[in-house]
Amino acid sequence: MISLPAILDAILLGVIEGITEFLPVSSTGHLIFFADLINFNQFSREKVFEVVIQLGAILAISVMYFQRLQQVVQSALKGNDAAWRFVLAVVLAFVPAAVAGVCLHGFIKEVLFSPLV
Repeated sequence: MISLPAILDAILLGVIEGITEFLPVSSTGHLIFFADLINFNQFSREKVFEVVIQLGAILAISVMYFQRLQQVVQSALKGNDAAWRFVLAVVLAFVPAAVAGVCLHGFIKEVLFSPLV
């Protein structure tokens, strides 16, 4: 059974995520810092909570931009050169970040997910 203080902590972290997600600051960093500050990391479900709360923000962006993304895909499938260049630019920007993420996963998890950082 989850206690009332844990629920209140989850609400606080949800507010922090909501405020910081759209600011030019690290929402994940703020979640890690405040979860440590309020000792939220004592709960075994903390990591699941962090993923789920960020999934909500990702889904909100996806819903918000769904029509624009759908238009780009439809334009690209119709052979629109500008749409294809945009898709290619997104893929080319994604690949180095994905490779770096895979190669540096251990370092990132060990160093960057620390409340001190």
